[in-house]
Amino acid sequence: MSPRGVATPDVRERLFAAAERVVERDGPGALTSRSVTTEAGCAKGLLHAHFAGFDEFVAELCLDRFARTAVKARALAGLVGRGSVSGNLDAVVLALFDSGGPAVSGLAMARPAAALRVREALEAGAPGFAAIEEAVAGYLEAERGLGRVPAALDPAVVALALVGTGHHLLMTTWPDSPDPRPAVRRLIATLIP
Repeated sequence: MSPRGVATPDVRERLFAAAERVVERDGPGALTSRSVTTEAGCAKGLLHAHFAGFDEFVAELCLDRFARTAVKARALAGLVGRGSVSGNLDAVVLALFDSGGPAVSGLAMARPAAALRVREALEAGAPGFAAIEEAVAGYLEAERGLGRVPAALDPAVVALALVGTGHHLLMTTWPDSPDPRPAVRRLIATLIP
């Protein structure tokens, strides 16, 4: 445990990673500010020193994970012509399900103040599903230009289908639900022959 008055490096990420471990291990019902700080091995007040409250913490966790996936999606531009198209898409879409994504997103949606904060941030331009969709469509357009996907493929429609399905599964997958990854992989295989 970090002693009082000693700076804790990378506080946000340390707390976010601790929250994900709690959700993965014990489910979203076990996530509290105390369980997060205990898991992170830091002072109990650290979370509230960096976030206005637990709802803000949950919203920021979701927004941070959406932004990470958007970064992965934007990196698709550097993969044009390399690897398999399906494999490249698989890595991006499935990133939404890493680190307790469904449970954390479900928790945010179950907390009205957190859900409002997420919605406001996305409306204000925070990277989220729209940024992921745009990056996937751009990637597919470039791959179509190289002939690696069928000329008749509509990149915008395929991107919408992939990201929309990912969003649906993210919001409807709970800890006891079947793993959504096989369904995503089947969808990619169907859309990208």
